[in-house]
Amino acid sequence: MTMNQPKNMISNAGHYKALIYLGWPIIIGQVGVIVLSFADTLMIGHHSTPELGAASFVNNMFNLGIIFCTGFSYGLTPVIGEFYGSKKFHEAGAALKSSLLANTLVGLLLTLFFYILYLNVGNLGQPAELIPLIKPYYLTLLASLVFIMLFNGFKQFADGITDTKTAMWILLAGNTMNIIGNYLLIYGKFGFPEMGLLGAGISTLFSRIAMLAAFVWIFFLSKRYTRYKIGFFRSVRLSGTFRRLNALGWPIGLQMGMETASFNLSAVMIGWLGTFPLAAHQIMCTISTVAFLVYYGMGAAVAVRVSHFSGQNDWANVRRVAYSGLRIILVLAVSISSVLFLLRNVMGGWFTESTEVSALVATLMIPMLLFQFGDGLQITFANALRGVADVKPMMFIAFISYFIISLPLGYFFGFVLHWGTVGVWMALPFGLTSAGVMFWLRFRKHAKGKE
Repeated sequence: MTMNQPKNMISNAGHYKALIYLGWPIIIGQVGVIVLSFADTLMIGHHSTPELGAASFVNNMFNLGIIFCTGFSYGLTPVIGEFYGSKKFHEAGAALKSSLLANTLVGLLLTLFFYILYLNVGNLGQPAELIPLIKPYYLTLLASLVFIMLFNGFKQFADGITDTKTAMWILLAGNTMNIIGNYLLIYGKFGFPEMGLLGAGISTLFSRIAMLAAFVWIFFLSKRYTRYKIGFFRSVRLSGTFRRLNALGWPIGLQMGMETASFNLSAVMIGWLGTFPLAAHQIMCTISTVAFLVYYGMGAAVAVRVSHFSGQNDWANVRRVAYSGLRIILVLAVSISSVLFLLRNVMGGWFTESTEVSALVATLMIPMLLFQFGDGLQITFANALRGVADVKPMMFIAFISYFIISLPLGYFFGFVLHWGTVGVWMALPFGLTSAGVMFWLRFRKHAKGKE
């Protein structure tokens, strides 16, 4: 038996079962995020179309920061996965401590960056009537960035030790709180003031604080984490793990941030076309998030399983996990795409009473469906690379796919060929599919080099 030959080759069926077991709580938690996004857009859209346009701009800008935050925190996954796979539980607890410090510092840095952006929000070419709506909503979301980073640190730790259900329940409870808060503050129910879009922002801020508080309470007071808390409290030397988390987190955050930036900068271009196209773009981003977060829930399970086998130097099972995950995600893509295609003519009406916006949503559904395969492919192999800690090439692949291919094509289709909003969206399949192919080729090369 060679060094890299597995002691126990697991069948594809075994990998399917393990991935689904790990992935379904993550997906359910992600569905909670989807429901919240739907509720936000529905409630804001029915309150007023200008507020929906303002929400589109702000949410797309902050999605860039939030996705980067999430990506940076994903650097903890291969570290925790390796410690868990080799039963080094105290080291896993110490890694969480380093992760919380790193996440806090990055959260503060991003808060400063987005505050500088806030000072220049009036210079980004958005409709003048939206600026008074954009600014207060922007500030409430800005205040929540550090809380998101700290929550992500606890979540990635729990996922890495295969406790995916805790985060699921916290996310579901927090999102339920947010929806209730939206109803009370957007429309002014039960004696609360009618605050519109600002009310949605306040509700989001308080729900994010509550979710972090719940995770802190569970980790420090629950017996299930006792063996990890020993390492958390005893560790005093953070430098080694801290440096490794930064070496992993920044490339992952930048890769995911550049992907999100392709959507966010598309929103800026669409804002040049007016309020109705921007509102349609917000609805489409909400709908496409359904597929993305479901795929990414399963992709996170791929990263966890890959990191476990990578820590054991079991490369045959590393490859089997990745390709098993791809098959599951492709089945999910076909199922979700079929439903969205059948509902394409009615979904716009769920979010707004504007017939113009609804008609544009139905048209934009076609390019969205075209990038589902590419999205599933890039999610699978980005997470596989994350699981084996081969993350630096991901930055360059993302830059080529989204900044060299997708965004220039969006401008060309939308404004040179005068296809408008549809043209901007038609560029997205090119970027996502090219990223997926390049991630796959990189994973093949990395795994082959370990044989």
